[in-house]
Amino acid sequence: MQESWGAALRCRPLARAARHCFSTRELELEGARPGPSRNWNVLAAALGVAPDSLVRMRQVHCADVFEAPPTRSDSWPEADIAVTNDPSVAVSVRAADCVPLVLADRRTGAVAAVHAGWKGTAAGAAMVAVRSLTSRYGTRPADVIAAVGPSIGPCCYEVGPELANHFSAHPDAATWFSPGLKPRLDLWRATRDQLARAEVPADQIHVCALCTFDHPALFHSYRREGAHAGRLVAAIRSGTGTRP
Repeated sequence: MQESWGAALRCRPLARAARHCFSTRELELEGARPGPSRNWNVLAAALGVAPDSLVRMRQVHCADVFEAPPTRSDSWPEADIAVTNDPSVAVSVRAADCVPLVLADRRTGAVAAVHAGWKGTAAGAAMVAVRSLTSRYGTRPADVIAAVGPSIGPCCYEVGPELANHFSAHPDAATWFSPGLKPRLDLWRATRDQLARAEVPADQIHVCALCTFDHPALFHSYRREGAHAGRLVAAIRSGTGTRP
């Protein structure tokens, strides 16, 4: 899809439940710290919210949840999962290889945005997000539609063998690592499996399967570009749902 800044991605099944997008590198997100930023305002306009109602977080590679009311652009909570059921608010995460995940409850309109690298995945961030929607807004997992945006793929995410120890709490974790002295971690499969464990129906989990490392013309990649890598953004606005 095309936005005012250029190319962006959208999940068609999710678009029927909530307005959202995954940016490409054509949206240059200046402003790594809280404060005004022109292109963040452009993104807010594309989502149909006021600039100060586009929620951003200080992401620290955890599975902490922030429940998002309208918030000032100079005040960022420290968390990696944002949830809301307020249709005047959009929630967002930034990524440059980590998994950007957005969720929508097609019944209540509640949404979540999740940032999950290996640490967030080991902490079960996808499951935490679904359970947070359930506990806060009465979401039923059967009503959740999930979209996993561009992130580093199992083709390119080579990790140390000791990393598997951090995933010991997950019964499916053995299938997330390729065998060998230099295993690769499949964050796409891990996210899908965690959503399934949270009882989201398999046919409502959509993984775009675009590797950020493999597509330099489209996406930033920390592993490819190092500390100077830019960031992609995933953002979603609460929908109206089909509340009775």
